[in-house]
Amino acid sequence: QVQVVESGGGLVQTGGSLRLSCAASGRTFSNYAMGWFRQAPGKEREFVAAISWSGASTYYADSVKGRFTISRDNRENTVYLQMNSLKPEDTAVYYCAARRLDSSGSYYRGLSYNYWGQGTQVSVSS
Repeated sequence: QVQVVESGGGLVQTGGSLRLSCAASGRTFSNYAMGWFRQAPGKEREFVAAISWSGASTYYADSVKGRFTISRDNRENTVYLQMNSLKPEDTAVYYCAARRLDSSGSYYRGLSYNYWGQGTQVSVSS
């Protein structure tokens, strides 16, 4: 299995930027697609972004498209989420997740991911 640990969360003002990192260890990192999800207080977990094992394909929720960018460095076993033009509604705990190549289901669904991190808090003040 693979272990993932998120970092980079914090408090930022509206319009600011943050970059989240997700460091993976264990199995070969390039055997996994990676995703970011978030959960705000009182709300269900929602998809944010995902990236294929090679980095050639990326997927975004409509709410973050054009503001967030997902990327990965397979040499460093790390996936990143660059978040720009942050809004108060982006406030949530952000989770990194790994999805085996043989997993089925949509990249947009949390159930298709096999391993999850503990999350990192992102707070955007108005």
